[in-house]
Amino acid sequence: MRRREFIALLGGVAIIRPVPARAQQPAVPVIGFLGAVSLDGYTERMRAFRQGLKEAGYVEGENVRIEYRWAENQLDRLPALAADLVRRRVAVIFANGGTAPAIAAKAATTEIPVVFAIPEDPTKLGLVANLARPGGNLTGVNFFFGELVSKRLELLRELVPAMNRVAVFVNPKNPVRAEVQAREADSAGRTLGLQVQVHHPGTVPEINMAFTMLARERPDALLITPDPFFLVRRAQLVTLAARHAIPTSFSGRDFVEAGGLMGYGPNINDAFHQAGVYTGRVLKGAMPADLPVLQSTRFELIINAQTALMLGLEIPPTLLARADEVIE
Repeated sequence: MRRREFIALLGGVAIIRPVPARAQQPAVPVIGFLGAVSLDGYTERMRAFRQGLKEAGYVEGENVRIEYRWAENQLDRLPALAADLVRRRVAVIFANGGTAPAIAAKAATTEIPVVFAIPEDPTKLGLVANLARPGGNLTGVNFFFGELVSKRLELLRELVPAMNRVAVFVNPKNPVRAEVQAREADSAGRTLGLQVQVHHPGTVPEINMAFTMLARERPDALLITPDPFFLVRRAQLVTLAARHAIPTSFSGRDFVEAGGLMGYGPNINDAFHQAGVYTGRVLKGAMPADLPVLQSTRFELIINAQTALMLGLEIPPTLLARADEVIE
């Protein structure tokens, strides 16, 4: 074929070139987030969790997605929410907001890894075989809330020396924790020679009604037990405690920064940060059975000096010396 004829032929025929196969993009892993309440009140905790994920190499919206499931303090919804995450085949479930989400996640799957952040001993709850070698598909962080009731009552009486009668709030919507905390409060009260009256507000109106009752009974002080619902309602609790001039002890920093008198407990943001790191390690292939349950070692005593002044309380020097922070 002559050169001129060959050029003409090329002009009338489309040249077909092989198209290289597009490299298959790896699927972005999905974390199933199982929470007991709602995002309100969890902003700092979520920031800490995401920071832990980032340190493990994962950034939400870039190389990992998070499917959020909030129970809105309706803990009976947790089994269905956990089952939904299992159906979606998430890579790992992060269960938080008390023991109920972890229990629901454990019941929903024996295959998908679960990282928890809980206040009670996970061995007593049957979540893990032991702390050093969990042995199943669950591991996480234990931050000791229930065991601190006695210590918090001791600190409260140090700030309110005349305290003899103390009211205690537990959340009836979280019956397992409520029972433990009520028992702890009753036992600590007997040891300290205090009269303890347990109240069970589990909704916004019930909190209002409980304070109306306190206004009639006039206890010397109030102890709010740690619970995700109370954290979400901290503004309401702090406002009503101030309105009725009741010295009140809370479970941590969030309440005191909102105007509460005092708080003592583990650093929950640190626990969520550690849980984020663990979640990232699981995404990279670590087995929960081989990751020991972490236990919080950072505890904080926070006092609001302005609230103490408003209540006419003088903070003892010994208490000031032990406080990790005094909010002026």
